[in-house]
Amino acid sequence: MNQQLTLALSKGRIFEETLPLLEAAGIVVTENPETSRKLILPTNHPNIRVIIVRASDVPTYVQYGAADFGVAGKDVLLEHGGEGLYQPIDLNIANCRLSVAVSEGFDYASAVHQGARLRVATKYVNTAREHFASKGMHVDLIKLYGSMELGPLVGLSDAIVDLVSTGGTLRANKLVEVEHIMDISSRLVVNQAALKLKHETLQPILAAFERAANIEKAA
Repeated sequence: MNQQLTLALSKGRIFEETLPLLEAAGIVVTENPETSRKLILPTNHPNIRVIIVRASDVPTYVQYGAADFGVAGKDVLLEHGGEGLYQPIDLNIANCRLSVAVSEGFDYASAVHQGARLRVATKYVNTAREHFASKGMHVDLIKLYGSMELGPLVGLSDAIVDLVSTGGTLRANKLVEVEHIMDISSRLVVNQAALKLKHETLQPILAAFERAANIEKAA
């Protein structure tokens, strides 16, 4: 029985770094999301399609069964909570880190030591809250959806919690990384019902992803 499978991906780095893993499973996406206006992309496999969604929405599409599986960053999954999702494979792609950063010259160590109430701008409110609570710090969290670096520059916040890859954006805006919270990579997430109902079709693809991810890890 041919079963339709839907894979949820976000544009950009995750999409690009997922392509080799898909190819290892014999799946080729036949249109480029950067040039196509379509949100549902065909593949060379008649029963597999890719939907392009916002990165933060991938777990929701998979949780509710609108997608059978997807690729999402650990940062997104922590904020979502991972409810209703099976997370079988760390794909070792889109690697970066979640960090605290402040303006150059801001004495973060003293502020933390004194127990001052910090204002922290972030998209990752739940993760940031847990991090600072574990240190016994009082913080006022300000939710932003982009351009975190602007927060300290215009006095909106004392610090930011954001993803850092090369650190170039921080340096360009005279910010410095003062604390590493955790390493981040992207994971395969699977709808729990699909794993049972579409196991025959889904399992070979998951196995191919895992083999490719292990090769990537060993490289």
